[in-house]
Amino acid sequence: QVQLAESGGGSVQVGGSMRLSCAASGNTVSTICMAWFRQAPGKEREGVAMIGGTLILYADSVKGRFTISKDDAQNTLYLQMNSLKPADTAMYYCAADFYCYGFVGDHYRNWGQGTQVTVSP
Repeated sequence: QVQLAESGGGSVQVGGSMRLSCAASGNTVSTICMAWFRQAPGKEREGVAMIGGTLILYADSVKGRFTISKDDAQNTLYLQMNSLKPADTAMYYCAADFYCYGFVGDHYRNWGQGTQVTVSP
């Protein structure tokens, strides 16, 4: 089992930047593939970015603005978010598994508690 803990959320103005972190502990062999998801109030959860080995995916809505990276030595996943928009306001979750499931959230077995990101005009 893997424990995931997100941090780095908060409030920022439009156009600002923020970096989220997700620290993994426990059976980190299950963190070969990691992803960021987000869920805004009243909306479905959506995939934001995924990394697994050399495979990196981004949602169209964040391409060119967000960068996902992973420090295997520190067992930590990052999401650098630039040029933030009000539409990016959501609870952000990291997910992990041995296999990569793209943005099919239901397939990931390990989830963090989330960190809130609020972008104000």
